[in-house]
Amino acid sequence: MTENEAEAEAWPEPPLAGTEAAAILGALERQRATLAWKCSGLDASGLRATLGTSTITLGGLLKHLAHVEDGHFARLWLGSPVGAPWDTVDWDSTPDWDYSSAAGDTPEQLRALWQESVARSRAIVDKALSTGGLDQLGAYTARSGERPNLRRILLDLVEEYARHAGHADLIRESVDGLTGEDPPR
Repeated sequence: MTENEAEAEAWPEPPLAGTEAAAILGALERQRATLAWKCSGLDASGLRATLGTSTITLGGLLKHLAHVEDGHFARLWLGSPVGAPWDTVDWDSTPDWDYSSAAGDTPEQLRALWQESVARSRAIVDKALSTGGLDQLGAYTARSGERPNLRRILLDLVEEYARHAGHADLIRESVDGLTGEDPPR
C-alpha cells in the first residue's frame, strides 16, 4: 500500500450526526489531514516553493500551524508560556519568524515539529473533554475579563487551518499539479 493509499483509507470525516464535540474535532482533524496531505511527499524545494508574489510556503505553513497549535493551548487553555522553539523568538522584531525560518529547516524537522504540536494539542483536548465539555473556560483572560471556552479555542483552530488549507491547495498545485480536497479514495 502506498503512502497516499494509506492516507485515503484513514481520511478523517466528522460524524454526520454526532455530538457537538465530535463534529468540531472531526472538522479539525479533517483540516489537519488536508494540510498533511498537501505537504506530503515533497522535498525541501517543494516545501520552499512560493506562488506569485506571496512569500508563504508549505514549510512555512507547517511551522506556523505548529506554533498556532502550541500557542492556542498553552496560552489560551493552560495559561502558560509557549515552549520551545517559540519561547526564544523575538516576535516583536520578527513577527513572521515561523514562516521565514522554515526555509532553514529540513522537511523532516518541519513535519516532526508540526506532528509533535498536534499530538500535544490532542492530548490536552482529550484530557479537557474527559473532565468536562466544550463550555469549560480556558485560563487566559482577555482585557474585557472574558475567558475563552474550549469550543471557541477549537473553532478558532478549525478556522485557522481552513484559511491556510486554501493557501496549501494553490501552492501544492504550483509545485507538482496535485489538486483536490482530499486524497483519492
